[in-house]
Amino acid sequence: MNRYRGFTLIELLVVISIIALLMAILMPALSRAREQAREVVCRSHLQQWSLCFAMYTGDYDGRFMPGIDEDWATGRYSWIYTLLPYYEEPEIRLCPKARKTQEQGGVLPYNAWDVSITNPSDFSLLKDPSTKIGSYGINWWVNDSDLVNGTHDPANKWRRIGQKNPGGIPVLQDCGFMLVRPEPLDPAPQMDGEFLWSYGGGMRRVCTNRHHGGINMLFMDWSTSKVGLKKLWTLKWHRAFNTAGPWTAAGGVADVDWPRWMKNL
Repeated sequence: MNRYRGFTLIELLVVISIIALLMAILMPALSRAREQAREVVCRSHLQQWSLCFAMYTGDYDGRFMPGIDEDWATGRYSWIYTLLPYYEEPEIRLCPKARKTQEQGGVLPYNAWDVSITNPSDFSLLKDPSTKIGSYGINWWVNDSDLVNGTHDPANKWRRIGQKNPGGIPVLQDCGFMLVRPEPLDPAPQMDGEFLWSYGGGMRRVCTNRHHGGINMLFMDWSTSKVGLKKLWTLKWHRAFNTAGPWTAAGGVADVDWPRWMKNL
């Protein structure tokens, strides 16, 4: 008599059902773990940028670079150019969740910027294509120059380190472009990923749900942390930035004042 027999169809179906059930239970946990890992790597990249900024400001008497856009005469104006000697690994230019440009198929808030397309002549002196792509943007208000864009007041610029409460002053963060110029009355985007080039759209470049309700940021004390999107209006972006409203979540503004997509963040 044959002492060995195979599985019956019912037994195979039971085993397959158990495996499917386990996969259904484990997949969300694995997905969350993967997302958390990407967030940690993003924070690590910003921490490496903190060393670059610390070394640069240390070499220049505590002052930030003299501008944000490129100096057409020397090419040594923007943070993109001036920090090149301070890092070797191009990978730190990209958040793991925003590696592709729009031309490569990336979609806000999960896309990188490419200044060879948005500012082709301004950054013509940057020969390496990898130096023109990134997914972090600098706080325009830290630069040490009288450069003015639109109605932004250069008197509000920080210009150098050593400010009071540096842990609340943004320097570099997840961003839809290489720079951002927030103002207190900038409205929140009406939908996640909305982007606006014109004046008054500053917050639209950083108020994107890249990391589960927040973005990662580097501050002037060289610390990094994840900041909730509603909290972006409570940070001291420039010297005269009013952190008391009207959009601050801590200021008692009703949830109805926030766009629908942000209310539960």
